[in-house]
Amino acid sequence: MKRTIKYIAGAALVAVLVGAMACGQEEPPAPVAPAQTEPTAMAAPTEAMAMEATAEPTAMMQESTSMSNQGDSRLDAVRARDEVICASRNDVPGYGFLDASGNNVGFDIDLCRALAAAVLGDPSKIQIRLISAAERGPTIQSGEVDMLVRTVTWTTSRDAQWGNYAQTMFYDGQGFMVNQSLGISSALELQGASVCVTQGTTTELNLADFSAQNGLNIEALTFEDTAAVVAAYESGQCDAFTNDRSQLAALGTSLANRADHVILPETISEEPLGPVVPHGDDQWFDIVKSVMAVLIYGEAYGVNSGSIPSAATGDTKVDRLLGFEGSWGQESLGLSDTAAQDVIRAVGNYGEIYDRNLGPSGINLPREGGRNALWADASCQDCPKGGQIYAAPLR
Repeated sequence: MKRTIKYIAGAALVAVLVGAMACGQEEPPAPVAPAQTEPTAMAAPTEAMAMEATAEPTAMMQESTSMSNQGDSRLDAVRARDEVICASRNDVPGYGFLDASGNNVGFDIDLCRALAAAVLGDPSKIQIRLISAAERGPTIQSGEVDMLVRTVTWTTSRDAQWGNYAQTMFYDGQGFMVNQSLGISSALELQGASVCVTQGTTTELNLADFSAQNGLNIEALTFEDTAAVVAAYESGQCDAFTNDRSQLAALGTSLANRADHVILPETISEEPLGPVVPHGDDQWFDIVKSVMAVLIYGEAYGVNSGSIPSAATGDTKVDRLLGFEGSWGQESLGLSDTAAQDVIRAVGNYGEIYDRNLGPSGINLPREGGRNALWADASCQDCPKGGQIYAAPLR
């Protein structure tokens, strides 16, 4: 039957063409090519394709992809799960480490707790997923965590490839630690030295640049995690070890004879550190930025965990921050009007978090007069010399 239909249709077409030619009409127009169709879904780039080839798919990643396909936001997923998942660490005092009771505490951990307080009303509703430095990119790319907060330097390529950097919360720079017995006082004297460094970090790349630029022929000994770097340095496998200066100070506290070791004066890089969120959810990105801003402006406005008023104060900025009047976008973000109160009451303001972990009550990194002071700490005539801790205005 199909062959008969094709034959009849073909004969009819021949008859039409012959008739047209016989009547002296113009030749029929060339056949029109079929319209191009849209690429199939299979050809479109997917989140999984963007992952590094070495990253294994996880149940959480599959769940995240499924939720994305259903159109759910990350905020919806976090609330349904009743937990914020942060990728971080527990091996560096001040940032993320285990205290005497076995609790993971630190500056980065407190940023995760602040986020949980804002979106769930409870800072304890967090899951800290421990990852190595090399796992940071694949972990945030996969979308299997809600936030990456593991002393992560903001760079343009990471911003493009890994995820969205929400806010710089600490300004650091890379330095070197050496044993005083080496007899050097400058990193420029590390000619031919062996230097221990964490693999897959900007620290490793900066070391290579510094060595090449200054003709030092430094031998880099790489290790997957920070603990291995410190152990190798302390055992004498390398002449020096390099990391962000704040981490050198923190990790130095674990050395058996801390007084035998010095941090050299050179700072060889810019290392702005802050939380990162997965690409693809603007609302979640804005939520995290706003929570970081709440911490910063809480300190700037003099609101701390022990001084949250119960009613409007008459100070417009304070009242807006705390949700007594006006708005800084809570309703658009899906947060409660008093989300800032929940955050500051739970973890304190930026200054409290800093002092507890990095300041006098922590690893004792000086802040006053440095880059990690508030922008508002400078007098108006000296504003350009103020600190760099600043965020988008809350209004």
